Amino acid sequence: MKYRTLGKTNLVVSEIGLGCEHLDRKPYEQVKETIDAALASGINFLDCFMPGTEIREHIAKALGDKRKELILQGAICSTDIRQQYDISRDMQTVRKYFDEMLSIFGYVDVGMLFIIDSDKHITEVFKSDIIDYALELKRKGDIRHIGFSSHDPIAASKVINTDIPEVMFFSLNPAFDMMPPDTETIKQVHEGFDSALMYGIEPTRANLYKLCEQKNIGIVAMKTLGGGKLISQEHTPFSKPMTAQQCTHYALTRPAVASAMLGCQTAEEVTEAMKYYTVSDADRDYANIMGSVRNDFKGSCVYCGHCQPCPVNIDIAAVMKQLDMARINSDASAADPHLIATGKDCISCGSCEERCPFGVPIQERLKAV
Repeated sequence: MKYRTLGKTNLVVSEIGLGCEHLDRKPYEQVKETIDAALASGINFLDCFMPGTEIREHIAKALGDKRKELILQGAICSTDIRQQYDISRDMQTVRKYFDEMLSIFGYVDVGMLFIIDSDKHITEVFKSDIIDYALELKRKGDIRHIGFSSHDPIAASKVINTDIPEVMFFSLNPAFDMMPPDTETIKQVHEGFDSALMYGIEPTRANLYKLCEQKNIGIVAMKTLGGGKLISQEHTPFSKPMTAQQCTHYALTRPAVASAMLGCQTAEEVTEAMKYYTVSDADRDYANIMGSVRNDFKGSCVYCGHCQPCPVNIDIAAVMKQLDMARINSDASAADPHLIATGKDCISCGSCEERCPFGVPIQERLKAV
């Protein structure tokens, strides 16, 4: 397992996290077996957005005295009033469900404001007692950090610019990233991907990730496998299915992403998720699959790293990220002081452009840096 810092929180989280949704309504023995396998694999980051008492108690019991060694995120506004997942913005209801979570786990590391996908949701949360409640929880130490979950890049960008959240839990995979910003991504998961919508990396989503990197907002990726459709021969929108390792690698190579939450409901599925660290770099490579929908990636850097190695040790993908950030933020610099070589060191050998699968004019951009 490898670990990353979750944005400005300074929490160090496992690159692969355990999304516990699929453990809901499973017997305790199965919950414990799955969590034990996750802990043994080095996973230290769990998502428990589910509002049901039973699943929360099962997870807490399975964690036992290891609770303080782990990082847990839970949802504020997630309820099961009708015995199914629901959202409530009623303050009394919100408090009831989250206070119960606190009584079970003691504290929550990241309190996620649950599903903010529209201007209406932003108003309901950020212009109401709900945000006051979240800030109060943080002041008291009941939650250590404030985050939010979203599936909409436009709404998410607006939330980031409130400068309140420190973490974003976002639906992120290559298919979603190629769709228009107003696409109902969850509908795509349930009803199937419409490949006619997919025209290369969508700038609104790409800019959201760069905005998070600029503001040091840690991104936690959800729907990394597209509800399993991206790895399905029948449902993939690409010419062939991706592998779980390719999907995971895509998420972990987006700007600001610290962890990809993978939903596992058995110890075997945890083992399968951990194959990410045993396959070759070639088996993680996603570029050839993504290029199988349209050719609209032409000239667009997706930070895949195919341009490496550079004879003068320029980390080209990292430099391209810095340049992209600088171009959307006039106060940002394209020169990262942590890089040992940058644009000025380019010797114009052209080897990077020969290897780039998307035809990016790398030498020209290094000069711009």
